[in-house]
Amino acid sequence: MRDAAMLRRGLLAWVSRVGAVLVLLCCSLSLLYVMTCSPLHSDDQPLSHALPHAGANQLSLGATRPVVGAGVAGTGRAAQSGGPSVVHSYQALLQEREEQHRLHISSLKKQIAQLKEALQERSQQLKGVQDSLKRAVAGGPPEGHGSQASDLGDAQGAKSQQADLQDFLRSQLSKAEVTAGARLPSEYAVVPFESFTLQRVYQLEMGLTRHPEEKPVRKDKRDELGEVLEAALHSLNTPPAQLDGKSSKVYSQSDFIEGITRTEKDKGTVYELTFRGESSREFRRLVLFRPFGPLMKVKSERVDTEDVLINIVVPLSRRTDKFKQFMHNFREVCVRQDGRVHLTVVYFGKEQVNEVRRILENTSREAHFQNYTLMQLDEEFSRGRGLDVGARAWKGGNVLLFFCDVDIYFTSDFLGSCRLNAQSGKKVFYPVLFSQYNPKLIYGGPEHIPPMEQQLVMKKDTGFWRDFGFGMTCQYRSDFINIGGFDIDIKGWGGEDVHLYRKYLHSNLLVVRAPSRGLFHLWHEKHCADELAPDQYRMCMQSKAMNEASHGQLGMLFFHRDIDAHLRKQKPQQQQQNPKKT
Repeated sequence: MRDAAMLRRGLLAWVSRVGAVLVLLCCSLSLLYVMTCSPLHSDDQPLSHALPHAGANQLSLGATRPVVGAGVAGTGRAAQSGGPSVVHSYQALLQEREEQHRLHISSLKKQIAQLKEALQERSQQLKGVQDSLKRAVAGGPPEGHGSQASDLGDAQGAKSQQADLQDFLRSQLSKAEVTAGARLPSEYAVVPFESFTLQRVYQLEMGLTRHPEEKPVRKDKRDELGEVLEAALHSLNTPPAQLDGKSSKVYSQSDFIEGITRTEKDKGTVYELTFRGESSREFRRLVLFRPFGPLMKVKSERVDTEDVLINIVVPLSRRTDKFKQFMHNFREVCVRQDGRVHLTVVYFGKEQVNEVRRILENTSREAHFQNYTLMQLDEEFSRGRGLDVGARAWKGGNVLLFFCDVDIYFTSDFLGSCRLNAQSGKKVFYPVLFSQYNPKLIYGGPEHIPPMEQQLVMKKDTGFWRDFGFGMTCQYRSDFINIGGFDIDIKGWGGEDVHLYRKYLHSNLLVVRAPSRGLFHLWHEKHCADELAPDQYRMCMQSKAMNEASHGQLGMLFFHRDIDAHLRKQKPQQQQQNPKKT
């Protein structure tokens, strides 16, 4: 009995403990449910009331709209009384605070950069003092006398250099056409402005894209205009910039209307930016100037090209008449004038290959020239494949390659530029050649065409800079091999040159792209096949028209009937005014 009573009391105690634990667990779950799922009361503080007073690190433009919505939903009476106006006011306030914080952060970043520069300058001064102390300990002037004098002299020298630099920059500003104009001899001496907005640049010098208006394509141009706009906004939002001392407007990129800029190459670049002001008819204009510093000598070196051999690689298929003309120029320029050239001809197919061999043998016999190689490939023509085979076939060391076509005319001056502008492991040369118009249209008929040497004149009516072509290039064989060579999967003519050009642009080699006064593309008739699709055929005809003649010459051909009619009408009047004397 005694044992049964003890067992009953133990069981009751255990049950009571388990019940207490279950009750406590239920209470906890109920409290957690109430805290999680209960709605906000009308007297709770909305989130949007706290956000305008938060720090810059708690706000972002992307979070502005959801936060405002949450605040309005929680305000109850405020939302009912204010309606959409409350949302707009909160949103405007948030955006204004966000812009203020962004500008403040930008200002702090600039101050940090200035402090870093000052710290670096002080570190250099401290290093100079330490060096002076070391010299004094090693037997130089006594400490406290010579070292102090040296430090004082260094400080005065630094101040003098800084003052000279400031004077130079001020003189650059005074010389430039920023605050006043300059007398110019004619309209050809005017340096035009470029105009720009947040998204577009409007330019007279259209470059390779040929677009009169475009987004800034080059990263340096985008960074330049972005830096100018940031500096202008920083200046506008700095308290001293407030003209009347009462303006509270915070300027942002949305207030920027337009700007103009131009560069005087010997003075600097001027920027004029216009912003919206306090009212619809008020504007703020800022003029910024980036002066160019004095010339600095980077390096001075001696370049010896005496032993630099050029291997000219020419891919060919048929076109023996053009090859004969090419060899005539080759004999004069490469054999007689230069004498440091090897010729590699890569011929595709079997037709007319004997004629090509005969031309090479005649040149070798008549000019005593033995430095040539003729390679034959029995396959479909591929310019990239031919150049790649010709470059890799050379076994005489790291030679300078010149990839050339059969319709190219070059001078000995160009061969010199080829040697000077290409450097193994450092530079490749991509010259811009001058493309010749149709001589029959330029000179008024085949009977008036002068000899070839007299046709090579660089004028707007005789040709144009072929800045969209990248086929003619000078580069060392080692660079060509290391970059991966041509894409030999490209068949026919075209495309392989751009592929190789982009490889070099993506590498660490310097690409020298410049017009060459001694490199010409001779005109040849362009055929547009009937098998082309309509859009391809239209593009082919547009390319053909661009290579035929200048815009003015094509206009004269288009309006020749009107011109002839006008001349016929004028002829009787001229005869009456100038009667023949009998």
